[in-house]
Amino acid sequence: MTKTFLARLTAVAAPFVLALGLGSAPQLAGAQTPAAPQAAASAAAAATPAPVAVPEKPAAPVAAPAATAKVDNPYGVGALWSQSDAVAKAVLAILAIMSMGSWYVIVTKLLEQMRMGRQARAVDNEFWNAGTVQAGTARLAEGSPFRFIADAGMQATQKHDGLRGKVDFADFVDLCIHRATERVQRRLGNGMSLLATVGSTAPFVGLFGTVWGIYHALTAIGVAGQASIDKVAGPVGEALIMTAIGLAVAVPAVLGYNWLLRRNITVMDDVREFSGELHSVILAGSAAA
Repeated sequence: MTKTFLARLTAVAAPFVLALGLGSAPQLAGAQTPAAPQAAASAAAAATPAPVAVPEKPAAPVAAPAATAKVDNPYGVGALWSQSDAVAKAVLAILAIMSMGSWYVIVTKLLEQMRMGRQARAVDNEFWNAGTVQAGTARLAEGSPFRFIADAGMQATQKHDGLRGKVDFADFVDLCIHRATERVQRRLGNGMSLLATVGSTAPFVGLFGTVWGIYHALTAIGVAGQASIDKVAGPVGEALIMTAIGLAVAVPAVLGYNWLLRRNITVMDDVREFSGELHSVILAGSAAA
């Protein structure tokens, strides 16, 4: 009976125990629900690796403006001199000597002509206003071509003796004065032949240097086996500089020669005029004596 009573009591109480368990289940679930996301978040945070700190790159320095480098001209006269052989250097030296010689002649002859022009004006103011030929000659400057001619005329009057005395006096005086005049003309023409020589030969000397330079340039190109424009232009251009230098030497020499020759004619006109008048004055003085 006792077992039957306990079985009935358990059957009656089971629904109440089940109902009580179902009612308390949501509360336990609600109490555990908020904790679940926090735990999941904590686990995710622990699983996520911490970001590695990347060191900052230093700022790139601002590029300073590149300084302009002075580049030597590899195809100039300096390169031609430094890279040339003995023959090319000899040609350049000859052209330099010819140029210096021609300019020296041009400057010195120009100064000489200007000095003779001043002396010709002094003759008009001093010589012809003197009382005698001796007094007029003493007034002229030392080294003056006019004084040289006047001295020659005066010496002709003193040397007209012996075998010279057999020559007519007028002819002998004219001969002495003419000889002195020719010496003045030859002295005035000194250096003119140098200008003519430089003007006629300098272009050919430069051309010889050009041919020699081109020959060596083509030989070097053939040995190197490269015939590009940069390999040909430099050596050939350097060789052509020789021709340009030759022309630069010849042109001033030719122009100076023609200019000085014309001025010599003007100066010699004054000298010959003085010689003719001096001859007449000496003959007149001798006739009066």
